[in-house]
Amino acid sequence: MAFSAVSEKYSGKMREMEIGTGDKKVVVGGQATMPFCTFDGDYPHRPVIAMEVYDVVDPEWPAAVVDPFKDVINDPVAWAKKNVEEYGAQMICLQLASTDPNGENRSADEAAALAKEMASALSVPLLVWGSGNVEKDADVLSKVCEVCEGMNLLVGPAVEENYKKIAAAALGYGHNVVSQSPIDVNMAKQMNILISNLGLPMEKIIMEPSTGALGYGVEYTYSVMERISLAALSQNDEKMQCPMINDLGKECWKAREVKLTDEEEPSFGPDMEKRGVLWEAMTAFDMLLAGSNLLIMRNPKAVKLTEQLISELM
Repeated sequence: MAFSAVSEKYSGKMREMEIGTGDKKVVVGGQATMPFCTFDGDYPHRPVIAMEVYDVVDPEWPAAVVDPFKDVINDPVAWAKKNVEEYGAQMICLQLASTDPNGENRSADEAAALAKEMASALSVPLLVWGSGNVEKDADVLSKVCEVCEGMNLLVGPAVEENYKKIAAAALGYGHNVVSQSPIDVNMAKQMNILISNLGLPMEKIIMEPSTGALGYGVEYTYSVMERISLAALSQNDEKMQCPMINDLGKECWKAREVKLTDEEEPSFGPDMEKRGVLWEAMTAFDMLLAGSNLLIMRNPKAVKLTEQLISELM
């Protein structure tokens, strides 16, 4: 008796998002099937990895993420170029940590000038990420949108407390927005509705469900992302059909498991770099299998492992 494979067909599909312009443009999303199930439906675009660049680096970063960039770590534009030219980054994520009022509190004008300089200097698209202070991020990201008008950047995260100003600026100056919600399917949908009600097309919204690293909430993130995908595909819920992004680099490299030495925790083994690289790569794998279209990552070796997996799965 011949084997007959069962195929699952879905009534819905994820929207495509274009980031960047011209030769710099990348497209994410557009799948009509669950992650990497290419035998069930269209999966037109492979997931994209955006490599991180910080405008100021935390002095407590472990050597494993400092050493690959030690010659450029105090020059964000040079760092971004190294990620592209040496490590093959498809996209850059500028993390504006210096704008945090509890840190260096750099101005929105200064941050926007750096974003424009970087976007102009790169041959790949730019994602601009705020410090996490909701009030300051609203000012900073709005200014970035204004100064980088027409560059079709991706900016975020926009959360319930500041989405109006960020989304309005993105709409006015032609950019995309990261819609972030606290690991909850209904809140993710509500954020999409709120942002789109301001006039920003759904094709300009990408969801960040709040990312937990391996061993610290990754199960919650995975579950929510899977439910988002099923709602979008099986239920054809138009408000859930935005692609998904995960800001995982910072979550992985602040975990105690990548910082403790073998003297502090002998069972972890002596190779801290290998441990950290695998921690980030395994978290990335989990997010990909949950439905992520865009990953924000830090360590070049972890990025290489993740790219290899994507190639095999595609």
